[in-house]
Amino acid sequence: MRLENVITDALVKTDNDKYKLTVAVSRRAVELSEGDKPLLTPKKNEKFADIALREIADGLTDVKRFFKQA
Repeated sequence: MRLENVITDALVKTDNDKYKLTVAVSRRAVELSEGDKPLLTPKKNEKFADIALREIADGLTDVKRFFKQA
């Protein structure tokens, strides 16, 4: 899938809010870098941010969990 399509699909999950998408991808990428297992099979040499973006676009992780108030 082309990157533009992945971004478009991911934006739908954040109500077309680029800021929310950026924060969600960043937070999920940190989780992955700290040892969380990817929710999909990573491609060869794929970075954590790319994995996080694809997970969000595919609906495998709920972006709302990154914005819950403490």
